[in-house]
Amino acid sequence: MNKPTPLSGFPEFLPSQRTVEREVIATLSRAFELHGFGNVETRAVEPMDQLLRKGDTSKEVYVLRRLQEDDNAAVPNREGKGMGLHFDLTVPFARYVLENAGKLEFPFRRYQIQKVWRGERPQEGRFREFTQADIDIVGRDTLPFHHDVEVARVMLEALGKLTFLPGFTLQVNNRKLIQGFYAGLGAPDVEETMRLIDKLDKMPADEVGKLLVSEAGLTDEQAAKCLELATITATDDTFVEKVRAMGVESDLLDEGLTELATLINATAPLNTERVRIVADLSIARGLDYYTGTVFETRLDGYESLGSICSGGRYDALASDGKTTYPGVGISLGVSRVLVPLVQKGVLDGDRKVPSTVLVAVNDEESRAAADEAAQALRAHDVACEVSPNAAKFGKQIRFAERRGIPYVLFATRREDGTEAYEIKDIRTGEQVPADPATWAPTNESDLKPQVVTKEQEK
Repeated sequence: MNKPTPLSGFPEFLPSQRTVEREVIATLSRAFELHGFGNVETRAVEPMDQLLRKGDTSKEVYVLRRLQEDDNAAVPNREGKGMGLHFDLTVPFARYVLENAGKLEFPFRRYQIQKVWRGERPQEGRFREFTQADIDIVGRDTLPFHHDVEVARVMLEALGKLTFLPGFTLQVNNRKLIQGFYAGLGAPDVEETMRLIDKLDKMPADEVGKLLVSEAGLTDEQAAKCLELATITATDDTFVEKVRAMGVESDLLDEGLTELATLINATAPLNTERVRIVADLSIARGLDYYTGTVFETRLDGYESLGSICSGGRYDALASDGKTTYPGVGISLGVSRVLVPLVQKGVLDGDRKVPSTVLVAVNDEESRAAADEAAQALRAHDVACEVSPNAAKFGKQIRFAERRGIPYVLFATRREDGTEAYEIKDIRTGEQVPADPATWAPTNESDLKPQVVTKEQEK
């Protein structure tokens, strides 16, 4: 067959590059579990009526249909409504909570790291198939605000552990704050005003200002006030006085200011040079199910990717008509962060295989002994492989070098004729006696591939 043509928007990694992705997933999983979040995995498909509940997302959904599906079947697929691949992890999670509510303990703390599919135009940081990492805390009927603070703290800690990545700025706002401000200002259409303000990261402020007048019905003065609010940022609670100085009043605004100040003050001690949290009153989040705290995150030096980690509070996303399950969550676009960095050569694994040791083969007659030595290494968790041929030792060493394997184990003969082994660190040339049943590298990082960071190309 001819060489296949790559599919745009479906990124694939080489084995060494997968080292980076696997380390990110393992690090995130450890961080989330340290805070008591349980892991779930939901099915890849959902009924179309459920997928479309979030609004006009029909252009994003990949519809699922069997090639030989019988349209005249006695029991058509969901009464003809069909199924689609999930485009995020929030909609399937809401369904999961409703289906399993009787078996879950609330507040329910979940993390989920899984593939999603989105039928949008591929571009840098945006793909048709990609991995997301979500954490959520869901309550039954009520969920105290301190969980908003907790979710922010957990994600800050998790991002802080990804030391091989560039730094992050977690931007946080509160929908109550901006909704209360717009209402107190007398905006005729608060939701439309919020939707337009959310465009500020994609459009110049003067253009957004014109839209606020023409589409949201604001006066020039009201539009100017909304744009002024969006310029306020702070790493502490000083933003409160800046907002109050604008002279707008409403109870909802007061509630939003209090919640945001509480979150910023509680998470301020987690600020480092690499990971920072700031109050940014331009953040609105376009999805209308957010009801309070909202998050967006930028990757240092790669701001053109847009928000790579976002979420917020949703008080009524899941409900069975009798009980409501409010929640707060945040989602990291794992592929959105990693694929551009890997493709630019900024991140990679330090070897192409997981093997720590290559067991050399003296000749084909001694291959069984080499296999036995390899098994002895594996018995105490030292990954290894046996040389595929009995070439000269120099060629076997070069084979290990090409694969990034740091050590080569050789069989030798003692003076009394018994077999012994020596192991060579091919990076330094040091060669010492070794017993395959007990040997382990002195440097523990040699036991598995490591992520390496190269000079960043932006």
